[in-house]
Amino acid sequence: MYLGVDIGTYETKGVLVKQDGKIISIASRKHKMIVPQKGWAEHRPNEDWWGDFVYVCKKLIIKSNCNPEDIKAVATSAIGPCMLPVDNYGKALMNGVLYGVDTRASKEIKYLNNKIGKENIFNFCGNALTSQSVGPKILWLKKNFPEIFSKTFKILNSTSFIVYRLTGKYVIDHLTAVNFTPLYDIKGQCWSNELSNEIIDINLLPEILWSNEIAGEITKQASKETGLKLGTPVTTGTIDAAAEALSVGVDNSGDMMMMYGSTMFFYVLTDSKIFDDRLWYAPWLFPNENCLSAGLATSGTLTHWFRDNFAKELQEETAFVDLAKEAEKSDIGSKGLIFLPYFSGERTPIHDTHAKGIFFGLNLTHERKDLYRSIFEGIAYGTRHVFETYAEIGNTPKEVFSVGGGLKNQIWSKTTSDITGANQIIRQITIGASYGDAFLAAVAIGDSNRENIHEWNPIEFEIKSEPNEIYEKGYKIFRNLYEHTKDIMKELDS
Repeated sequence: MYLGVDIGTYETKGVLVKQDGKIISIASRKHKMIVPQKGWAEHRPNEDWWGDFVYVCKKLIIKSNCNPEDIKAVATSAIGPCMLPVDNYGKALMNGVLYGVDTRASKEIKYLNNKIGKENIFNFCGNALTSQSVGPKILWLKKNFPEIFSKTFKILNSTSFIVYRLTGKYVIDHLTAVNFTPLYDIKGQCWSNELSNEIIDINLLPEILWSNEIAGEITKQASKETGLKLGTPVTTGTIDAAAEALSVGVDNSGDMMMMYGSTMFFYVLTDSKIFDDRLWYAPWLFPNENCLSAGLATSGTLTHWFRDNFAKELQEETAFVDLAKEAEKSDIGSKGLIFLPYFSGERTPIHDTHAKGIFFGLNLTHERKDLYRSIFEGIAYGTRHVFETYAEIGNTPKEVFSVGGGLKNQIWSKTTSDITGANQIIRQITIGASYGDAFLAAVAIGDSNRENIHEWNPIEFEIKSEPNEIYEKGYKIFRNLYEHTKDIMKELDS
C-alpha cells in the first residue's frame, strides 16, 4: 500500500491506497490560515504542517489497522510556493509565508523589476515577478528581519519542510522551484544568481529533483514520531495542485486540471515551453514535459469569509450546504449583482496586488442568497478570464478534468461550466491531492505506470455547459468593472 498526504490552506488530508488504487483509509485535520495583518498569509510549520502530517499518518494507521511495514512508499504535497527559513538544525525560524495570497513583497517586486528589468527576468526565468514568486519574499525577509535571515541555513517550501522532517534531506521539485523567480534558470533548470546575487546565496536553497524521484528514507526520529517504518522510501513530492492533476489523469498535451479549492488553480499540459507573462510556465512533474498554469488568489477562501461574517447562526458542520441551498433559490445573475473576487489582490491573468473585492449593484431587494450566489458567479467570471487567456495564446484546453472539495457544491461547478462554456470531466474519486500523492508514490518505486491512473480512477460523469445570455452580459460588466476601478483600488493602498 502507499501513503499520500496533502497539506492544504485549511485542511490536511491523507489516504492509504492499495496497489489497484482502492482507498483503504482516509483521515484529515483542519487548521487555520493566519492573517497577522493586511496582505500577509501564514501557517505555523510545526503545528499546521508537521503536526498535521504526524496526526493524519497515525490516524490512518490506526483506522486501517495496517502494519506500517506494508506501506511501501510515502509521497506528500502541500500548498505552495511558500517561503520558510530554517536554521542548521532544520528548525523553522518563523511562520511559513504562503503562496500568492500573501502580497507582502510588493515593494520588493517593484524594486527587482526596476533593477533587473521585467524583460530580462521574463526571458531568463520564463515567468514575471508576481505575488506568487518566492524570490521577492526572500528579499523581504532579508530587508525586514536581518536577524532571522542571518540564522537561515535553508529556504524551504511547505513540501520541502515535510520531506526534511521525514528524511533529513533538503529537496524541492522543479515545478515548485520555478516559482522562486528570479533564482531559477528556466533553460538550465537549475538555481542561478545570474540575475541577482543580492537576494540569497543559492547554496541556501534545497537540491532540485523531479517529483517522482526518491528524496530519501524515513529516519529513526521520523519513524518514532509518525509510526512509519524506518527506511520507507519518500518521494520529492510537489505542490498540491499538481498532485490534484495527477489524481484525475491529466497526462496528455492539452489536458487541463481545474481545481476547486481555497483558490481556483489550473494546469494545462503543453508539448513545448510556452511563455506568457499573464500565466506561469513550469517544467511538469517528470523530465522533458511542460505545463502552463494559472490561479485565482481567493476562491473557496471567500466561502469561509462569507460564512464567518454573514452566517454565524448556522452550524459550522453544515453551513456550506445550507448556504448553497439558499444560493440555488437566487436567480441566475444574482438579481444583477456582480462580484469581483479580488480579496487578496489577484494572480492570473491580471497580476494586481492592489485589486480589491467588490459587490457591485446592491439594492434593497438583495438578500443573503443573492450575495452568496454572486460569489460563485464572480469566481466563474474570473475563471473564464483565465480560459480566454489560454485561448489567446493558442492553448485552448482539449479536455477539462475537475477536482477538489468545491465540487461538492453543485451550484459552483455548474455555474463555472455555464459561464466558461467548458464541459467538465469528473472522475470517481475526487479527494484530490492526497490520492495523487499515493499514486506518485506507487510510480516512484516502479509499482505502477502513469497510464494506470485511468484504472485507479475511472471517469464518473460530465458537467455539461449551458450558456446563458445573462452570464454573457454579466461577464462583460465584470471585465469592465475592474478596468474602471483598478486605479481607484490602487489609491486605497497609497
